[in-house]
Amino acid sequence: MASTSASRSDGVSSRIRRAASTVNSDNQLLVSDIRKAMNLMKDIAVDLERDNQSDMVKQLENAVAELVEAHENCLHYSSAIHSVADAYRPGPELTDFKKLLDTEFEKVKAGSSSHPQNHPLMHQFQQAVWNVHHAGQPMPGEEQEDIIMTSTESSIKNLKCPLTGKHITELTEPVRSMDCKHIYEKNAILIYIKSHHNNAKCPESACPKMVHAKRVICDPLLLVEIEEQCTLSRQTARTDVVEDFTEMEPHDEDST
Repeated sequence: MASTSASRSDGVSSRIRRAASTVNSDNQLLVSDIRKAMNLMKDIAVDLERDNQSDMVKQLENAVAELVEAHENCLHYSSAIHSVADAYRPGPELTDFKKLLDTEFEKVKAGSSSHPQNHPLMHQFQQAVWNVHHAGQPMPGEEQEDIIMTSTESSIKNLKCPLTGKHITELTEPVRSMDCKHIYEKNAILIYIKSHHNNAKCPESACPKMVHAKRVICDPLLLVEIEEQCTLSRQTARTDVVEDFTEMEPHDEDST
């Protein structure tokens, strides 16, 4: 009898985890749409800044701040959903999942110190607008080193596939591990896993996580983040060109 009860309990827990995974996938689609909207608003703001329409740019910046907050709340809910699903064990009483999720959400949110105005995504928006007329110059109140560090912050954990050596922007079919979040070329990582008889450790140096064929996927956010990386690389390249130009010594006419 005890064995039957334990089996039923495990079955319920498994269903809860599967449901949580489905909800989390839907949530990731929403996060992806928010990021796409922010990137579009950033491009529009850059065009407006070129036309010196500062009031319109400020309105967009305020809207982006709201989206950043929504973006973070979605991520907090994802964490809360996973935590509740992983910890859930059926009991004699009906479970109030809404209360559990709300409590876990507040706990996750309290542990996040990020304010929308200080968020890397907001900084990317402000940096893109600033670069329209001040490329190569630090924004007011910031050192150049701080700008570089902040503007390159991302949830992307590796810029090159550890198996092919290709930059993630050059991958044909990028996939990401659901466990360690490292990115690989799909065909390369599947061959790697198979060659290790489905008992493979992540090929990224010093990563202790195992990789499994069913848990390396192209999640909804991955392609958006790679596109953002492409945009950031182009912006950095343009900034470097401006810096190189401004640092050139003036031509000494007397020496000719």
